[in-house]
Order: sequence, then C-alpha cells, then structure tokens
Amino acid sequence: MTGVRVRDDESFEKALRRFNKFCEKTGILTDIKKHQHFEKPSERRKRKLNAARRKMRKIQSTEE
Repeated sequence: MTGVRVRDDESFEKALRRFNKFCEKTGILTDIKKHQHFEKPSERRKRKLNAARRKMRKIQSTEE
C-alpha cells in the first residue's frame, strides 16, 4: 500500500501532488488501467511492437 506522510506546514494539495507523482513514478496507475479490460495476446504484441517502433524512431531522431 502506497502512502505519503503529510509534513508539518504542508498543505493537502501539495501532499496530494507528491502522492500522484509517486504513483506515476512507480507505474501504479498504468498497471491499473492495463488490467481494467482483457487484452488479447495479438493486441498485446501489436501494442508492444508499436511502442518499440516509436522508441526507435525517437532514438534515431535524437542522433541526427
């Protein structure tokens, strides 16, 4: 279970922002979204292949 301790003289909004950043960094929200519906193995392969292509395109564009 993730949690953030509210520091002295810290507003609730700041603590909530820190909690959201922590959850984003650990990948909790993406994991929850991924498990909300069933994904066929062929769809998973397509998604991973497209992600790899995007990553390679990004790497190649930064090298130039």
